[in-house]
Amino acid sequence: MTYVVTENCIRCKYMDCVAECPVDCFREGETMLVIDPLLCIDCGICEPACPADAIRSGAESGLEAWVELNARYAHLWPEITVRREPAADARQWDGRPGKLALLSPRPGAGDAGQAG
Repeated sequence: MTYVVTENCIRCKYMDCVAECPVDCFREGETMLVIDPLLCIDCGICEPACPADAIRSGAESGLEAWVELNARYAHLWPEITVRREPAADARQWDGRPGKLALLSPRPGAGDAGQAG
């Protein structure tokens, strides 16, 4: 079972995990990141790298909806392989409950958002 990004990533979208991933399996949405389950090698390096504690093993009980959400958006959102700075208000959102309503289905910039 692969790792999944969960609710606390929404509006925080720290990218420390992206910098640590050895197989570039992260995808970027407008308000959160997801992990592509077809690429994740289940190494677990991303989990402790997440400052928002938003990454979990998909094998944990109760995460079935997040496993499905990561799989769905991994095929719609662009690849992100390089860490960017989070939004200026990320700390204000970290740990807030009920953020699922703030999930945007729109893609993020992905690697195209890198300053050149």
